[in-house]
Amino acid sequence: MKPLEGLKVLDLSTLLPGPYATMLLADLGADVVRVESPTRDDLVRNMKPQIDGQSAAFRYLNRGKRSITLDLKHPDAKDVIHKLIAVYDIVVEQFRPGVMKRLGLDYETLSTHKADLIYCSISGYGQTGEYADRAGHDNNFLALSGVASHMGRSAHGPCPLGVQVADQAAGSHPAVIAILSAVIQRDRLGKGAQIDISMADNSFALQALLAPGALNGGTEESYESHFLNGGGFYDYYRTRDQRYISVGSLEPQFKQRLLETLNATELACLDDHTLKIRLQAIFLTEDLAVWQQRFAQVDACVEPVLTMSEAAEHPAFVSRDLIRRTDEGEVQIAPAIRFDNRSSELPADAPLRGVDTDSVMSASGLDKEEIDKLRLAGVFG
Repeated sequence: MKPLEGLKVLDLSTLLPGPYATMLLADLGADVVRVESPTRDDLVRNMKPQIDGQSAAFRYLNRGKRSITLDLKHPDAKDVIHKLIAVYDIVVEQFRPGVMKRLGLDYETLSTHKADLIYCSISGYGQTGEYADRAGHDNNFLALSGVASHMGRSAHGPCPLGVQVADQAAGSHPAVIAILSAVIQRDRLGKGAQIDISMADNSFALQALLAPGALNGGTEESYESHFLNGGGFYDYYRTRDQRYISVGSLEPQFKQRLLETLNATELACLDDHTLKIRLQAIFLTEDLAVWQQRFAQVDACVEPVLTMSEAAEHPAFVSRDLIRRTDEGEVQIAPAIRFDNRSSELPADAPLRGVDTDSVMSASGLDKEEIDKLRLAGVFG
């Protein structure tokens, strides 16, 4: 039995923050039902490459879930949602603030039908405040929260990241924490919760080492001004073959092993800036493979910068059984959260849009005649 079996989640989100959050819940055993528009596709579904009509990214984000179609603008959609929340009593939505209220599906309205409802809203700038209605994406949240002001190089400023830090680390993850906290509270007190996750707020909160000092009279860090953002020798270094290697040898024992392995112990007395220049000159003398082999058995916090394909074959992840191949040959990242020191089975494939509409609605108390009537009325598209 998985840890979250018995938890039932109605997922009205699209794209990345909400689907990633509900994927984590589904990986841990929650019964997650996606509520999809019958006319507007989730843009992630159409990304490349495609596998059996859905993108690889969509299949990853929505594995282990089920899917129904529902036109939320249809006048009868509210009654359908009321039926669903009797069973699926955790709601995750990602619309702009105010949209769910206009549809009659906001927390205040739905909680009159389900008093212990847990309702999680993920948005760019939160449900209140001057920016609540403003559109935004990951880089906007990192920009406004100050993260992008010290995330990059002094020569050219901030760098866009391939991982959506604000969407996932400041959106999906706090959403999961808040939902599970609300479940515990409900078990104790019998009350539901309205959860407001602002990706901008949580991006600000992620700056645990730099923001507190800056807000209390300390230095306002900029690009490559701090030992953790490129201002010291903790950094990435180019190799002779135009690859990169990471050096994180901050502690004295690791720094000593780094320099011993490079046959450069005489550099120990240098300041960080000068040391960084000397290290770069050394790493440019050999290809990445040479450095990778030389540091393979050295505990010095020095690792190669790998491509995703290379990472999938690296012993660190192979030995953890993290990369799996399905019977159909699709490669997936296995659930990364482990219990009892065991790797989890791969969840079921992501559903096609609306494939579970009849079975989910039937389990929510509607008979076949009612389902057919709603379908004819266009509620399910």
